[in-house]
Amino acid sequence: MKQEIYFDNAATTPVDKRVLNEMLPYFSDIYGNPGSFHNKGKKAKEAVEDARSRIAKILNCKSKEIIFTSGGTESINFALKGIAFTNKSRGNHIITSEIEHHAVLHTCDFLEKNGFQLTYLKVDKFGLVNPKDVESAITDKTILVSIMYANNEIGTIEPIAEIGKICRQKKVYLHTDACQAAEALDLSVSNLNVDLMTLNGSKIYGPKGVGILYLKEGIKIEPLIHGGGQEFDLRSGTENVPFIIGFAKALEISQEERKKESERLIKLRDALIDGLLKIPKTKLNGHPSLRLPNNINVSFLDIEGEAMLLYLNEKGVYASTGSACASKSLETSHVLRAIGLPYEASHGSLRFSLGKYTTLAEIKYLLKIMPKIVETLRKISPLNLSMEHYK
Repeated sequence: MKQEIYFDNAATTPVDKRVLNEMLPYFSDIYGNPGSFHNKGKKAKEAVEDARSRIAKILNCKSKEIIFTSGGTESINFALKGIAFTNKSRGNHIITSEIEHHAVLHTCDFLEKNGFQLTYLKVDKFGLVNPKDVESAITDKTILVSIMYANNEIGTIEPIAEIGKICRQKKVYLHTDACQAAEALDLSVSNLNVDLMTLNGSKIYGPKGVGILYLKEGIKIEPLIHGGGQEFDLRSGTENVPFIIGFAKALEISQEERKKESERLIKLRDALIDGLLKIPKTKLNGHPSLRLPNNINVSFLDIEGEAMLLYLNEKGVYASTGSACASKSLETSHVLRAIGLPYEASHGSLRFSLGKYTTLAEIKYLLKIMPKIVETLRKISPLNLSMEHYK
């Protein structure tokens, strides 16, 4: 059997077996509807509330501030649309950044079409949002700022706590998309100074299709989904009990192990970065130190990323690229454009995202095969650009 090496943990992670084992009884044994009054329903309800309490402990918040959703995208839509439509009588201005996940950017597009004014903050060459730019952008009509905790493509960690202090002083709500951050960073909402925070299960070795929105007590928000009144009348629909249990267990494991695991991953990450940058005409994208422990985003000049992915796939190595397609008629990664990479460099970028099952042997294998792949593709590439294009 051909070996498989998975370097795409930023896209999704496998379910941890400890998580799966905790989920299993809730599929066919404790299967009651949490809204039912009989014992089967009560057991399910107790399990959901226990999971909510465990999550709240990690986030350093109250249980009633945790709203279960179907994942990160729903949570983001709920946060942005909910705050916008609830507060439109006092303001219609929302601030975000140019490097947010499409779940944020496309929701902002929708809001803009519905009468809201959007400010998209620029970032520096490392992908950092300047808190002073946030402060300068806030007006008396601003109701919400949404800045991600850590970027999914280039791994840059944003100064959320500092931005949060500014938002508190200006009496503006702050939402952060923390989906990529949950495996490695502090999630205390009081430390981060956030009012709303999005997390999902598929990035923390939990099941796909489950997430949460942290919603600070006292904040009014318009529901996206109406019906039976579940989740404090904010998110109707029968609770996905097994996945809620799985999410809580996955979050607990990730936070318990994050410091030790981060130290391990940083060593592997830096070894991979050092090795890849020895290949001529390469460049690291994202911040050199303020980045997630598992993220490596490198541009290989004179090659298109999709071609490299195909070669790697044939070798059993799975990674990803931020570029949309090899065709110039389609856009490159909005994140790489925002940090100033030219078109050709953007199309030649690969993201390797490590995980808890990544080994040093896998890193060494990638570093063994990558120079040859790059050399082969450069020989047949029509591009021949100078490193000056990166500056």
